Amino acid sequence: MIDWTLRLLKGILIGTGFILPGVSGGALAAVFGLYERIIDFIAHITKNFFKNVLFFIPVGLGALGGIFILSHPLAFFLENYEGEVLWGFIGCIVGTLPALWKEAGKAGRSKRHYIILILTTAIGFLLLFSVERHFEIQAPQNFITWILAGALIALGVLVPGMSPSNFLVYFGMYKPMVEAFKTLDFHVLLPIILGGAICLFSLSSLIAILLKKIYAGLFHFVFGIVLASTLMIIPTDYNYLSGGTLICALALIAGILLGLWMGRLEEKYK
Repeated sequence: MIDWTLRLLKGILIGTGFILPGVSGGALAAVFGLYERIIDFIAHITKNFFKNVLFFIPVGLGALGGIFILSHPLAFFLENYEGEVLWGFIGCIVGTLPALWKEAGKAGRSKRHYIILILTTAIGFLLLFSVERHFEIQAPQNFITWILAGALIALGVLVPGMSPSNFLVYFGMYKPMVEAFKTLDFHVLLPIILGGAICLFSLSSLIAILLKKIYAGLFHFVFGIVLASTLMIIPTDYNYLSGGTLICALALIAGILLGLWMGRLEEKYK
């Protein structure tokens, strides 16, 4: 029951990563120890099918809860307490970094992997920073663009650290997508699901092969992307001279403790 509840909680947080700008569902899946298993399941869907389905049921339920149920309160808190919420998420990611670092070194670690980590973090941060500051396009909303939106969301699973919501914000499609989730508008949801499925099943095998061939290199790359994307969501326009700074600090500490706790449970029940 503890393991089932833990996977449910992870699924909720991963689901929120699909709808929160600046947060990557794939990165959260990586730091929560689910990324490799998700990729392997999608790439070899007939292998241990029923066992994997039973394993991912709480994750899927949690993800749906994170997307559909929590979208309303999260939108409210982000609108009114964005800094505090983001610091809580940052703390949660920081708390799970030790587990991800251990996972990255499971197949060994050399100077080359440190170089991959440093370059990925630096280049990833610079690219994300540049995109956030200069890239803003208003895209038309039709069946094709919603398929592309679904593919972007799926890339957020396949490429940890990528925040698809950020790109949807840039394209002017984020608010209509959230509204479609709230109202269950299948004119929008169906092409999103279709685009996501096409992307997942066409690229997951490649990711699975990379995990087998260059495990350490790929995970140090993932670690760098996680660091870069985490740096990007640090609130820079928050008034840290106000009384809310204490709440931000408490949210950060609570997030770190939650992340450490989940990392320990993951190691215990893995």
